[in-house]
Amino acid sequence: MVVMERRFWLFKSEPTCFSFNDLKNCPDGTDSWDGVRNYQARNFLRDEVHRGDGVLFYHSNIAEPVIVGIARVVRPGYPDLSALDPRAAHHDPRASEADPIWYAVDVQYVTPLPRALTREALKREPDLTGMELLKKGSRLSVQPVTPEQWHAILMLGGLTADPSGLNKE
Repeated sequence: MVVMERRFWLFKSEPTCFSFNDLKNCPDGTDSWDGVRNYQARNFLRDEVHRGDGVLFYHSNIAEPVIVGIARVVRPGYPDLSALDPRAAHHDPRASEADPIWYAVDVQYVTPLPRALTREALKREPDLTGMELLKKGSRLSVQPVTPEQWHAILMLGGLTADPSGLNKE
């Protein structure tokens, strides 16, 4: 049996489309992370995001973008069915059941950060130098986060340890 090392990610969502509170209010605090229409982000969802991975939930496309909370992946990559639905906002007529093109994962709400973290706050933290989010022109909606960056963000956000339950299967 191959044991996958837990990884960490930053997922971006516009709060007017789907917010961290929306995730909290889903049954069991769980919903699909679908509608991603970027090939590099799709490849992460399809190939590298695994059950048990930690997720920083980032509200984007607002006056002051901010990391607001922690989620965990509870189902690894699977075909994004919204691409197949002509009524869905993220329909892609090129997608088919045989070639779904796009992928989704399921994420579960864990906890809010006691202190939401703006990009400006993140930029002031030396341990976050090199973080993908802080690179000029970075727009990727699914980004890897190193373990060191993950722990620095938890501390900056007011969590003294990894949120309880993050390793639950």
